[in-house]
Amino acid sequence: MKLARWAACGVGLGALVLVAVLASRPAATQTASSFLIGRHAPPVTGRNLGGGVSSLAGLRGRWVLLNFFASWCPPCRAESPELVKFAYSHPAGRRVAVMGVVYGDTASNAAAFERQAGATWPSVVDPSEAIAISYGVDDPPQSFLIAPDGRVVDRILGGVTAGALDRLVEHAVAAHA
Repeated sequence: MKLARWAACGVGLGALVLVAVLASRPAATQTASSFLIGRHAPPVTGRNLGGGVSSLAGLRGRWVLLNFFASWCPPCRAESPELVKFAYSHPAGRRVAVMGVVYGDTASNAAAFERQAGATWPSVVDPSEAIAISYGVDDPPQSFLIAPDGRVVDRILGGVTAGALDRLVEHAVAAHA
């Protein structure tokens, strides 16, 4: 009987360790189909977390990673250091712009989250979720890679890594050359 309890505890502890290891790994970047791929990106304009107004149209001519996020979202928290690394690892001439869209969160919580993460790119608040609906987003994090001509190239479900984003952008640049 004692041996059975010890064996059950060992199995339970092993399962907990496995869950902890899997939950703490960086998320793999997973692209997915979208009705938007190949089409012009829907407009994104709104009040940003600094109190001004930001728009996707203002970034036309550059590659843009549009990221839907929330401070309450664990995968968003896990991906934030990777987004910061990605955003600031490119030379100025080849830098990909990052723009955030706050999904299902308050502006104050989202601003505190971005400050903590070191994110300084523009992020717009989407209180009615109209922007999320136009992109087909129903759960964060999700990102969209947008070409300089404003067309959506890829949809990325879940958390991202800087390396995978770099490879995605390199592939997209080569395909659009």
